[in-house]
Amino acid sequence: MALFGNIFRKKSKAVIDINTLPVHIAIIPDGNGRWAKRRGLPRNAGHREGSNTLKTIVKYCAKLGIKYMTVFTFSTENWKRPKSEVDGLMSLLKEFLKNAEHELSGSNVRIKVIGDVSVLSEELQREISRVEKLTEKNTGLLLNIALNYGGRDEIVFAVKQIGKEIAEGKLKLSDIDSKLISERLYTCGIPDPDLIIRTSGEKRSSNFLLWQSAYSEYWYTNVLWPDFKPDDLKEAIRDYQLRNRRFGGI
Repeated sequence: MALFGNIFRKKSKAVIDINTLPVHIAIIPDGNGRWAKRRGLPRNAGHREGSNTLKTIVKYCAKLGIKYMTVFTFSTENWKRPKSEVDGLMSLLKEFLKNAEHELSGSNVRIKVIGDVSVLSEELQREISRVEKLTEKNTGLLLNIALNYGGRDEIVFAVKQIGKEIAEGKLKLSDIDSKLISERLYTCGIPDPDLIIRTSGEKRSSNFLLWQSAYSEYWYTNVLWPDFKPDDLKEAIRDYQLRNRRFGGI
């Protein structure tokens, strides 16, 4: 039954309040490899199915009226994986970007890639620039694709930017505060995530949005990412809406 456990899940009866939706949902889409292994398939088959899930969830979030969504697609640590898997992931990401306007047509989604893209192939960098330019005037959901992203690296990037501006006389040491640091992160101008979802039963932040997640609500599920459905998202949002966010207060 382990193989088919997710297939026969009951349809969610979660009722969500459309007036109190999280503004920004971030997702750590874990479990592609395990999904494939359970089916005797190569890991890249799981990544492809995970890519299909991403398209479904992005369109559903856009339909709901979610303003921001950030998805962790490739971390700075993922380079340690076998070359064949890395190559497969990069190929899928390029394919996703290349077909985004068709796959997400009618969803009014704007796409932004966050992370250090300078080490990616020139072809992938061109595709990133193309799709960002193509969707920049869309006014619906902003989809942040975290690619070659690491939370610690992002903070180091911000510190270097601030250090450079101090050296150039553009800033003073006394100018540094949390607002300034936030403005030097990859996510500048984007509100911190209200809700962070992690699939597959893992319960780690995995170096994802370390600064931004200071007061985020986490929601975990044992569902593997390729099996994650809009009903699962509704369960996460409903659980979020039942929580009392105090931000350090009473």
